[in-house]
Amino acid sequence: MIDNLESSYDCSNAGADLHALKEELREMQASSQGRQPTLEEQEQYNRLINQISFIENKCSIPPKG
Repeated sequence: MIDNLESSYDCSNAGADLHALKEELREMQASSQGRQPTLEEQEQYNRLINQISFIENKCSIPPKG
């Protein structure tokens, strides 16, 4: 997860950052499959989704799922 995303985010890093965030999200989903996620896991999941959305919006990248 990226520690600090701000309006000054450099979109030249978007490809690598999105790949890393989406991979982390997939790993998290796989590890919690079949059970209720903890509150901490749910918060981390939400942060990942928000970071992905922020980068896609900021850098005009269409979501790919």
